[in-house]
Amino acid sequence: MKRFTLLFLSFAMANALAATHLKVGDKAPDFTLSSTTGGTISLSDYLGKQQVVVGFFPAAFTGG
Repeated sequence: MKRFTLLFLSFAMANALAATHLKVGDKAPDFTLSSTTGGTISLSDYLGKQQVVVGFFPAAFTGG
């Protein structure tokens, strides 16, 4: 479950980063997306509770 959540967080973060001009060290913008359990999940849900690793994989799952 945690793996799927992190995967979806990475996709959402990639979309958020595409719409902003972040620099190294900037705070990540908050985002919300659908979870694999049918609810929603936000980056801010983890603020101050645990560390979050956001992965960005260009062209992942595109076959190219």
